[in-house]
Amino acid sequence: MPPNLSLIDRVVVITGAARGMGRAHVETCIEAGARVVLTDVLDDLGADLCRSLPDGRAVYVHADVSTEGDWDRVVDVAQARFGRVDGLVNNAGILLERSLRETSVDEFNRVVAVNQTGVFLGMRAIAPLMEAAGGGSIVNISSVAGMVGFREAFAYTASKFAVRGMSKAAALELASHNIRVNAVFPGDTLTPMIEGSGSDAVADTGSIPLRRYGVPSEIAAVVRFLLSDAASYMTGAELTVDGGYVAQ
Repeated sequence: MPPNLSLIDRVVVITGAARGMGRAHVETCIEAGARVVLTDVLDDLGADLCRSLPDGRAVYVHADVSTEGDWDRVVDVAQARFGRVDGLVNNAGILLERSLRETSVDEFNRVVAVNQTGVFLGMRAIAPLMEAAGGGSIVNISSVAGMVGFREAFAYTASKFAVRGMSKAAALELASHNIRVNAVFPGDTLTPMIEGSGSDAVADTGSIPLRRYGVPSEIAAVVRFLLSDAASYMTGAELTVDGGYVAQ
């Protein structure tokens, strides 16, 4: 591994870490030498993943990212277990396939709570720990739906566009503290969320220039890069990992 891609001695908090893309982020960060705080609401899967990792390198914390008190617990565990935080991957998210007219207020608010408010709370909770550590890297997982509108996913699209804007605003605010904030925009990726959606939008690969789906490890490789010193002069950036979808 090139030295500047190493995450040795880094502590990274990863949300939505129990399965799919989040699990890939965890495994990639561990492989790169990091210690990881895994958070999710899927406790059995999260605990099983934590047990499968090298001893002392990871801890699992139950956390609903939309709940302020749960973020307080994440901070407490990270400080008690590892003493610092150097990286944050705001990966947790939910997909709702509803059009504008079909979406209820409760459904809209729930998607925003997880996909948008969760990112806000995460950055606000973890930034002081990064400042105390001398800097850090925040990676917010948006979606190609944060670049272009999705016809039958109104609330999801709205929330992912919000992540795009929040990432830029936070990058400007936190730069003076040596905290970098970047956003990643995955395209259709083979995760449980996508595979379980049953959506016609992901039924074939004809709309993807590379003519295939992504896999979680391809997104995780970009996230590791952004967490590492290889991306030390990048903040406020937008990285699409989508097989060319938004280039059309």
